[in-house]
Amino acid sequence: MTVATTTQKPKPLSLPARPDEDSIIGKAYDPKLARRLARYLLPYKWQVLSALLWMFFAMSAYIAGPYLIKVALDSGIAAGNVGVLQQAVALYLLASVAFWIGTFFRVRTMAVTGQSIIYDLRRELFDHIQNLSLGFFSRYAVGRLISRVMNDVGVLRELITWAVVAVVRDFFDLFGTLAAMFFLNWQLTLLSLIVLPLMTIATEIFRRRARENYRKVRSAVGWVNAVLNENIVGVRVVQSFSREDYNYEVFAREVNGNHLRATNRAALIVSIFFPTVDFIGNVALGLVIYVGGLAVLGAFGISAEFTAGTLVAFALYIDRFFNPIRDLAQRYNNFQAAMASSERIFELLDTPIEVKDAPNAREMPTIRGEVIFDHVGFHYSDDPTPVLQEINLRVEPGQTIALVGETGAGKSTFARLVSRFYDVTEGAVLIDGIDIRTVTQNSLRRQMGIVLQDPFLFSGTIRDNIGYGALDEKDDAIIEAARAVGAHDFIMNLEKGYDTLVGEGGAILSGGQRQLISFARALLADPRILILDEATSSVDTQTERVIQAALERLLKDRTSFVIAHRLSTITRADKIIVIDKGQITEAGTHAELLQKRGQYFDLYTMAFAVKV
Repeated sequence: MTVATTTQKPKPLSLPARPDEDSIIGKAYDPKLARRLARYLLPYKWQVLSALLWMFFAMSAYIAGPYLIKVALDSGIAAGNVGVLQQAVALYLLASVAFWIGTFFRVRTMAVTGQSIIYDLRRELFDHIQNLSLGFFSRYAVGRLISRVMNDVGVLRELITWAVVAVVRDFFDLFGTLAAMFFLNWQLTLLSLIVLPLMTIATEIFRRRARENYRKVRSAVGWVNAVLNENIVGVRVVQSFSREDYNYEVFAREVNGNHLRATNRAALIVSIFFPTVDFIGNVALGLVIYVGGLAVLGAFGISAEFTAGTLVAFALYIDRFFNPIRDLAQRYNNFQAAMASSERIFELLDTPIEVKDAPNAREMPTIRGEVIFDHVGFHYSDDPTPVLQEINLRVEPGQTIALVGETGAGKSTFARLVSRFYDVTEGAVLIDGIDIRTVTQNSLRRQMGIVLQDPFLFSGTIRDNIGYGALDEKDDAIIEAARAVGAHDFIMNLEKGYDTLVGEGGAILSGGQRQLISFARALLADPRILILDEATSSVDTQTERVIQAALERLLKDRTSFVIAHRLSTITRADKIIVIDKGQITEAGTHAELLQKRGQYFDLYTMAFAVKV
């Protein structure tokens, strides 16, 4: 079979109408967010104070440098005093050493402190995400969560580690240099400040243009990430339809090209601004040298107040005066990005945990297996439409309950209420007569086993995945669990057996093999209640036979809820529950429901007809 290819030119793509939230830039300073960020600094207040002290120490030595050069030139060389020259040079070298020491300890202290704060923040985010309810993950994309934990926290790392102390340093440098210039000669200082309005205008233009271009760059990066993710995840479809060349042209011309144009525009702004700052600084320096030089030559009759050393010191101070201005202009975008990132992080941290333990929650005793649905109703927190309503059901210990119904009828939600992934909005779910909302989630779920339709395997070995929910179990127990579900034979046929690395998501295994591993993982914990949610829908007929043979023995003496579209997997259940539009419409054994010739009869005969 050949796959048709297309030679038409790729259609132009446009940026998403709704901008990616990572590209949104807010205020450069939000006092509410700043106060909340400061809470993470409090445990490290002494380290931050130490970094500030080292910064003041280093910058004081730095600012003193040009003045010591003036002393060496005027009081040493010009006056012919070798002793003063030696002292001035020694003090200058000492100031340079002091600057190096202060800068080293300041950078080292803030680097360690910043990483510690980021460690705390990521740990808090990870813990919060793990405890969020399933309903949250149905509304919040995984990519956004990873972006919060990695990208946004990374932006805050730059702020905390470098920008906070750097801004204080820049202001100290700016005003310290200005004070030193006034101390040397107030006339030359005022002369050098003539260009300050030009610097202010240039900085404001740069700030506005840089802000807009920074937003476009962030948006372009988000677009690249989205297209890459889509093409990598859908690589099978891409290759099946021979879209490689077409997608390459679209990516190169539109997506990556847009990123190139955005970054080039941002680079153009930077390449204009920094030379402009240097040019304005050179204009100020030229004015000072010219006017000061004329004064030294006696053109104004005040040569005594203007010396060569003063001019040299002023030249050095002017060069240093505009450096913090340039640095502060750069920091502006950093602060904007940090405020936007912190807002997104705190929005995630403030997301309420819908299912959480009660303050007086107790440990769940050993479960016998009786489950009662007492007038249970449920709807999602953001949608009042009932998903389940007036569910009344009593399940005896050891019974197998099959849940059937059309897609969207509420079967999976029914099972999730048993494991308390959701809390009922009406009525109660009781296990052994105990309302499950009154016990801790961990003590409840430790006694349950859950196998999903799309089994997820973690990167690692087969042994690691089977033992994921029972860390204390030995190898013999892991192998026995694999034998019980019929997985041992195919595992031993692999090159490294139980030590075979499964790859990301179990990539090296077939769908049926992944499902068998997930069965072994669930059953190794010896659950008192077992939930199989479409657990055999993705396996072939041969694998299903293996699973069915194992289930007959494994479901014995366990309360089990089986959800399946394949009715052949549930015909032997102790009771079959038919759910339609969130309500129980029929209940009974396979034979009883067939005799009723109701909804179950229709589902069964349709499945049989399709199978034939």
